[in-house]
Amino acid sequence: MRARGWLCSLIALALVAGCVSVRIGRDFPSPDARWIVAGKSDRWGLQRMFGEPYQVGLDNGDPTWRWLYIQRGDLGAAVSKDLVVRFTPEGLVKSYSFTSNFPDDLRRLK
Repeated sequence: MRARGWLCSLIALALVAGCVSVRIGRDFPSPDARWIVAGKSDRWGLQRMFGEPYQVGLDNGDPTWRWLYIQRGDLGAAVSKDLVVRFTPEGLVKSYSFTSNFPDDLRRLK
């Protein structure tokens, strides 16, 4: 009888854990190609537009900022978007990449 109680508790815990949504990072607006211009856009403008970066680092010596947002829904499906920007030493955008599998972005970017 006692084993049955443990088993029921374990099953209930597994069901609850599977229904929890998980979020990593902070949501940010998906950029339009006109929003970020190499040689003109600067890190302060991007910070105002997208918020604090999730990560900062270096890529071949260039300062790099990354905005990341991952959302796992109740059914286990995950959507994410990732914006990585490389800057010149002066703080201007050198290059950037944006990837996403959010449905709105998939429709807009295809």
